[in-house]
Amino acid sequence: MVETTGGGPQDGAAEVLDRPLPDGVRRKVVQIVADGFGGLTVAELPAQLRQYARFTPTRRAKFAGNAMAAALETEPLFRQRIGEKLREAEPELTGALDSGSPPPAADPLDVAAAAYVLRPPGWVKLVTAAGEEAQRADAERADEETRAELERLRAELDRAREHTRAETERLRAELDAAKKETDSLHRKLRSALADVKRGEAALRKLRGEMEAVRAEGQTQVSAAESETRRLKARLGETEAALEAARRAAREGRSVEDMRVRLLLDTVLDAAQGLRRELALPPVSVRPAETVDAVEPGRMTPKDIAARALSEDDPAVLDQLLALPQAHLVVDGYNVTKTGYPQMPLEKQRLRLLGQLAQLAAQTGAEVTCVFDGAELAAPVLLAPPRGVRVLFSKPGVTADELIRQLVRAEPPGRPVIVASTDREVADGVARAGARPVASAVLLKRLS
Repeated sequence: MVETTGGGPQDGAAEVLDRPLPDGVRRKVVQIVADGFGGLTVAELPAQLRQYARFTPTRRAKFAGNAMAAALETEPLFRQRIGEKLREAEPELTGALDSGSPPPAADPLDVAAAAYVLRPPGWVKLVTAAGEEAQRADAERADEETRAELERLRAELDRAREHTRAETERLRAELDAAKKETDSLHRKLRSALADVKRGEAALRKLRGEMEAVRAEGQTQVSAAESETRRLKARLGETEAALEAARRAAREGRSVEDMRVRLLLDTVLDAAQGLRRELALPPVSVRPAETVDAVEPGRMTPKDIAARALSEDDPAVLDQLLALPQAHLVVDGYNVTKTGYPQMPLEKQRLRLLGQLAQLAAQTGAEVTCVFDGAELAAPVLLAPPRGVRVLFSKPGVTADELIRQLVRAEPPGRPVIVASTDREVADGVARAGARPVASAVLLKRLS
């Protein structure tokens, strides 16, 4: 609100601004004070401004702006002296203000700043009008800047949309190409898997054929060795008969005696050879033993019936292990996964080996337990129990192949028992001369 008092040119001094001085007008006022500051002596300056007396106008406006504005407001004498300097510098503008008609072409901020310093009648209106004009100008400038910024943002948005559209099309094309490539790779993978399966089947078939050929070859070798031994025995008999004939001739025996003796020797030698081939024991039966009766300690018919055991009876395993120099080979994981598959592999091994140690101690048989090395995530630090040999298959070799190697390493005629439910293992060891036993039978015996 503007307060005025009547009477003379000093009426403007009673007017008071009811709002802060506009920023643009304040900057102009500070500049007027800084320019007029240098024309005053130190004694003419207010006490709070004397420290800036040696400053340049630019530095005074920068560092003493607030102090100069406050002194201009509170020190009328200082304001009057600055007004005189302003009249000297701007005589036309100040004269127009004194006459009450500021020039229309003058900058409203300059007019308002000069009016604020000189305080002519109506100066508050001039300052207020200049502030409003500056605000309108700022608003118009801000509006122009806003419109320009809006146009720029719209253009950027259009460019971004176009870029996004192009990028989307490119990504779609790349996605389609990737899908096609993926489909092609899937087809190739399925074809490769089919080839691998066919190759594995052919490999299994070839291994089976090789095992069959190996078994047949071993059978033929055994038959040839038996025939060789038989021929050597006959050759020895013939040589003995020849030597006897030679001795008879040397002794001057007659031809008939020699022929009879030769025939007798041949018959005796043939009988001895036949006895050896048939493994006939010496005659131990006497006529008195043919009478039907029960002797103390002899086996009864009931005991004879008990010897007919089924394949699933654990007693079969005891009978086999009771044979001289029996060797029990155990397919480790096949047995543990049959009996207690829910346990971790480490605990399966420990449980089975502990039971096998007890069985070896009870029967006195040689016991070998074979585990598949491919089942291991790391090397096993294991102390084998007493009486049990523990073997792991090497990389690329299965436990089944290791078991067959153990069976083939044994001499023909030694009783070898293999505990495994795997049909390929059972068939292979049977062809090699071993006796297969189901894993369930071993588990029953161990429990």
